Amino acid sequence: MTVTEGISRRQPVREPAARTYPRALPIVPVRARGLTVEGADGRRYLDCLSGAGTLPLGHNHPVVLEAIRTVLDSGAPLNVPDLATPVEDAFVTELLRTLPPGLADHARVQFCGPTSTDAVEAAYALVRAATGRTDVLALVGAEHGRTSDVPPSASAPETSEGRNDAFAVRGRPLPYPHDYRRPSEADATRGAELAARWTEDLLDSQPPGTSAPAGVILQTVQDEGGVLPAPDTWVRAVRRSTATRSIPLIVDETRTGVGRTGAFWAVEHSGVTPDVMVLSEAIGGSLPLALVVHRDDLATDRPSVPSVPLRGNQLAMAAGAATLAHVREHQLAERAAALGTRMLSQLRELARQSPRVGDVRGRGLMLGVELVTPAPAHTPDSSTPDHTPTPHSPAPELAAAVQRECLRRGLIVGLGGRHMNVVRLLPPLTISDEQASAVLDRLSDALVAATSNSHHHTACNPAARGTPRQHARARHTERAP
Repeated sequence: MTVTEGISRRQPVREPAARTYPRALPIVPVRARGLTVEGADGRRYLDCLSGAGTLPLGHNHPVVLEAIRTVLDSGAPLNVPDLATPVEDAFVTELLRTLPPGLADHARVQFCGPTSTDAVEAAYALVRAATGRTDVLALVGAEHGRTSDVPPSASAPETSEGRNDAFAVRGRPLPYPHDYRRPSEADATRGAELAARWTEDLLDSQPPGTSAPAGVILQTVQDEGGVLPAPDTWVRAVRRSTATRSIPLIVDETRTGVGRTGAFWAVEHSGVTPDVMVLSEAIGGSLPLALVVHRDDLATDRPSVPSVPLRGNQLAMAAGAATLAHVREHQLAERAAALGTRMLSQLRELARQSPRVGDVRGRGLMLGVELVTPAPAHTPDSSTPDHTPTPHSPAPELAAAVQRECLRRGLIVGLGGRHMNVVRLLPPLTISDEQASAVLDRLSDALVAATSNSHHHTACNPAARGTPRQHARARHTERAP
């Protein structure tokens, strides 16, 4: 038995079955640098997950390693909750340099526990304490950390078995504009406008005996929801609706921040200034760090969140400050915008060549490819009267097959969307033009191979033509590749 096989066999015995990535990505990584990960078996992979978005500079970037070594060599304490330190001061100073101007001038920075869930819960507690109200409303398809404090209107992502009950919600969800899977063909040209109007109506029609919400939380690009960029006009409309009703607007930049979408913070594309920003994952430069940035007039005299000891990680603050400075000084957000536009154009060409690609979308270096099962009469120019593509049935089995074929070709990609049929690309901001071409070539080859295998499997096995629910049950029993 090889080292890789031994580690892979011990993990499911020692750890719970809820593990996500090992089922789809059976890799034992031992070395990594930039975009490249090397497994214990000697195979090398191009990592387009970037540690689930936590590595804006890729693996083991020199400026990050140097920042960590400096703190370690200095003898400074490694965890100092709330007390001022030179490391914390440098981090906050660098962070304030990057914030949207309308917020930076009146900002307060609140550290919390080290996860995105901690930051989301801290944001909820903040707006509840500031307004004296309770409900925090979220958008259809949103996922804001693994919190038990689920907003009454958040929507649960689906797993291979359907809706994830851990994210079950109550109340009415606020609509999130989705150009491809819109409610009806009639809404195709007015999706953002109708979603904004619906949101305004919901904010004005609270159930009897209830008050206005304490806040509204949104992502301007839903990542795990299927890589869905929100129209800037819609973001501005939501900002107007919340501002006129004195409802704090929380923007979750957990996945979209630090240059990922082509602006330092994704909310900047719309020109909107939020009241609260949730920052995590990329903000720590690869190490656990989470915080909330908010307008100073939302602060209260008493702490709005329980005291937790793991909110003073000095190594994460040093790594985060180095990452923020490197992205800013080397204009990596602008680089992400330019390269992302080119990659999106090439992905659209791939969509024109394959009827199994229903839609491609994204912003900056956050890209998604939605895979579908076209109707038998599908033709490449099939579209609605306004020339938008006709949405077909989601193809989660094909998406999983593409992920496996990518892995065989040395490419790590993620899956997302409410039906898990969207292939997600989150390469580091440091990816080169040559590496970007290699990523797209491998993805294209994987799609061809997976599509060919799918056609062969369906033709030779009539049972493969079962219902999506039957397929979901079958996938649940499959072993990881």
